[in-house]
Amino acid sequence: MRAWVVERPGPITSGPLRLIEREAPVPGPGEVLVKVEACAVCRTDLHLAEGDLEPRRPRTTPGHQVVGRIEGTGRRVGVAWLRSTCGRCRYCRRGMENLCPASTYTGWDADGGYAEYLVAREDYVYPLPGDRPAEWLAPLLCAGIIGYRALARCDLPQEGRLGIYGFGSSAHLTAQAAIARGATLHVVTRSEQARRLALELGAASADAHRPPEPLDAAILFAPVGTLVPPALEALDRGGTLAVAGIHLTDVPALDYDRHLFQERTLRSVTANTRADGHAYLELALSHPPRVSAVAYPFEEADRALSDLAADRVNGAAVLVLT
Repeated sequence: MRAWVVERPGPITSGPLRLIEREAPVPGPGEVLVKVEACAVCRTDLHLAEGDLEPRRPRTTPGHQVVGRIEGTGRRVGVAWLRSTCGRCRYCRRGMENLCPASTYTGWDADGGYAEYLVAREDYVYPLPGDRPAEWLAPLLCAGIIGYRALARCDLPQEGRLGIYGFGSSAHLTAQAAIARGATLHVVTRSEQARRLALELGAASADAHRPPEPLDAAILFAPVGTLVPPALEALDRGGTLAVAGIHLTDVPALDYDRHLFQERTLRSVTANTRADGHAYLELALSHPPRVSAVAYPFEEADRALSDLAADRVNGAAVLVLT
């Protein structure tokens, strides 16, 4: 089969990805072999390719927003970031499996969806309908799910004022979920085309620098630590900022009075639970969001990551296999 691998992590301009031929994987006990239809491109894949996330194994195949069919049954499923947990630790027993110390991840600990086939744990895949386009479904499996968890972590009050910093794949889905709950949405992003998309989706404002009013809650999707102080400063009293990325550049020193006093809260978002995934997919399938998907041929995965790095993707990039 054909598969992309991270040959040598480094700047995307150095060509860290390589397309190779390798044997199709063989599922073990409790696993299934999935033939890939499409795989959405995540900024986490870019972090892995560039070495911001240290590879956990050589020549890993990235990708964790996979739509495909189980070989032998034809059942359509989604394969997401969370690949497995121990099920026994105190975090798993509390329903916090996203914090399991033994958790493993698709496209990091095991080969992911930038390939014609991948192996997944059967109890960690999500059932998907057969009548929806694969390029519409794929971004839901991480961009949608992690945005759903970030929205819960930021404690947005009913009809509150939400700020979103960075407006890519996850943010444009999260924005729609927040607006559907009655939120007033303010988007901060340097991308002009992303600002246009935000306004089309119903944002009250889209600016390159700051929101026009104090915020009740905010989510930082951009992996830029220098945005944390201004995002905290933009919060109203009692507001919460949730940082949704797996990687963030260094956060500057915070001023207690300006950034944290008056019970402002700073939180991280770490992966998701399967319960998050099932809840979000049920919501998305019953109230379908607009998915701004930019399709790339499978053979152009390196170009898709380059475009993502340069903010040339308006929404979600999706690799489509013929």
